[in-house]
Amino acid sequence: MKMNRREFLVTSGCALSAIAAPTIVPASVFGANAPSNRINVGFIGTGRQAFGANLPQMMAVPGVQAAVVCDVDSWRMAEAQAFVNSFYAKRDGLAGYNGCAQKPDFRDVIADANIDALMISTPDHWHVPIGILAAKAKKHFALEKPLTLSVQQGRMLADAVASSGVVNRTDSEFRSIRVQNHAVELVRNGHIGKLEKIEIVLPSDPDPVGVQPDMPVPPELNYDLWLGPTAAVPYTEKRVHDVKQHSLRPNWMRIDTYAQGMIANWGAHYFDVAQWAMNTEHSGPSEVEGHGVFPVSLWNTMINFKVQYTYASGVIMTCEQTPTSKPSITYFGSDAWIKVEAYPGVMQSSKPELVTLEPEPGELNFSQTLWDKNDLIAAIRERRPTLEPIEVGHRSITIAQIGLIACQVGDKLRWNAEKELFEGNNHANALLAAPLTRPQWAIS
Repeated sequence: MKMNRREFLVTSGCALSAIAAPTIVPASVFGANAPSNRINVGFIGTGRQAFGANLPQMMAVPGVQAAVVCDVDSWRMAEAQAFVNSFYAKRDGLAGYNGCAQKPDFRDVIADANIDALMISTPDHWHVPIGILAAKAKKHFALEKPLTLSVQQGRMLADAVASSGVVNRTDSEFRSIRVQNHAVELVRNGHIGKLEKIEIVLPSDPDPVGVQPDMPVPPELNYDLWLGPTAAVPYTEKRVHDVKQHSLRPNWMRIDTYAQGMIANWGAHYFDVAQWAMNTEHSGPSEVEGHGVFPVSLWNTMINFKVQYTYASGVIMTCEQTPTSKPSITYFGSDAWIKVEAYPGVMQSSKPELVTLEPEPGELNFSQTLWDKNDLIAAIRERRPTLEPIEVGHRSITIAQIGLIACQVGDKLRWNAEKELFEGNNHANALLAAPLTRPQWAIS
């Protein structure tokens, strides 16, 4: 029985659970640039991350077509459409190309039968509702980190994705950065001895802003849809994003209704590679404690914190932010340490020869790891899981969330990673719940 392109792509995701090893489709069968085999991607959310990374990187993958852009801000959506059309006009020599459509409501993108996969780059409070709806619609998707705002939300999303069978990816690039996966290689291959400690330092935050005046909603913004599942509150620019620009870090990232601050934003990257290095991608620590500052202002996400995690293996992992800190991760072993600092990263080691040491035959080797967008598209074509599925991303962001809760309650907490519950602390467990939603955006 013959399948059309759309049927093939949907079936490839649904069959993942039944496939023991990746099945590579030969280029002669699935030519990347053949129109019948092209993967049409819809972009939901066209802010800073879309312009700075997701649009140009995804369009550079052979056989991918950016077919639809979607945003609640019509100015940003129009800018994204022009960006896409200009890219294809220049690349393909098609003056006046206008094949990229606009859809202001994400539900219309998900329902579009011509869209095979989604790149979801919305504010964090929208990730789970859109991700669950995408899974139910059998759309393959990549979802920006941090994935969720609570452990309970993360479990709901991961379970929905698992039952749907769609190809899915946590959109974090750290596993694809050679210096980061090289460090993980060195740890996993035993070149620093027994791993004993991991120190993570996260970037500093800007000073919080205080009470802001209510402002008229800009005509280009569908503010009610932007708020979505969160409480209806008056508009002010410092709550959302700066008007008619998409290059600055958005304001919502510093408000705990919509995001969880730097422990989640950058923590999602570093906790992920740390868990990878410890081979604990599907579990987590057994204890957590910490302290931090919670500003009393509009921008109220936790700042200036230090959190410590203890793993069953005995490894201690700390995560710290100060007013002047810069990002880094350091792995301490019984024989050596290695540190990757800055972005994308520079490696140092107490044994300088490790910096250039490549894996021997038989050792773990991540040197050929695909870039995150290439990984998603290859996984769709090859009918295999991605390098960082939603389940793994959920476990990574859980580390940030239980650290935040430890700082909120001020106690050392025992964490049961299998049950995803704190042992003997009802106050802390109450904070694992999904945030309240407006009834029209309730998810299940």
